[in-house]
Amino acid sequence: MNILILCTGNSARSIIGEALVCAQSGLTGYSAGSTPKGEPHPMAINVLKAKGHDVSGFRSKSWDEFGGADAPQMHVIITVCDNAAGESCPYWPGHPVTAHWGLPDPANVEEMNFQRAAFEDTYSSLSTRIKKLAALDLASMSEVERKTAIQAIHG
Repeated sequence: MNILILCTGNSARSIIGEALVCAQSGLTGYSAGSTPKGEPHPMAINVLKAKGHDVSGFRSKSWDEFGGADAPQMHVIITVCDNAAGESCPYWPGHPVTAHWGLPDPANVEEMNFQRAAFEDTYSSLSTRIKKLAALDLASMSEVERKTAIQAIHG
């Protein structure tokens, strides 16, 4: 199952989400943004490294990369910030299931002592949700059942 995590800047929440999805057996994670920042947030990379993730391939990219016929087919698309959830998304080949898991942007926390904690909280929250996602038998569910189950994870 291919899972695309979307946010506006593709520098923090969606990058963390991509790493967490990729760490799950049977899932392949991707991330993108409507207005990419150009590079992952350094604190997102620091937290991922500290948790044992390989961060060598992460980059901030546009969601346009995943809207074309030559892009990997997405089965699930999850928005993690309110801006991306409300924006007009491109056409997604294959009509993937979409869900919204809104989280505060840890990159908005400027005080360094609190910023690390904000990124750790984001990591923890997404980790819990993505483990629940990985536990679902998505292949046996109908589209409506998938959407309901995935959205319910956000609770």
